[in-house]
Amino acid sequence: MSDEMPRADEVQNLTPDEVARGISEGRILLVDVREPNETEVESYPDAVIVPLSVFDPSAIPDPKGKQVVFACRSGRRSITASVAAQDQGYPFKSHLAGGIIAWKAAGLPTKT
Repeated sequence: MSDEMPRADEVQNLTPDEVARGISEGRILLVDVREPNETEVESYPDAVIVPLSVFDPSAIPDPKGKQVVFACRSGRRSITASVAAQDQGYPFKSHLAGGIIAWKAAGLPTKT
């Protein structure tokens, strides 16, 4: 593991359609890093929640071979989570570009 902090450009941007397809095919574990007050109002149907305010990558359930993809509201905190996880030695380099805003704009479902 490098002592150098990973840069945001080392995080892979995935589209809402790519993430939704990966979830439905059982290839992606979506990790929502928004706060409880946000996820209580509206959330991704199949995401696990690990809020960025208390973010610890070891709290992410075993992905069992799935690709871990971070998500948030607009795509900024998900990059922060990916970089933080990489800094701790985890190979989690993907996020949902545009967050739940892009997810909804793509016509994908949320749960309220």
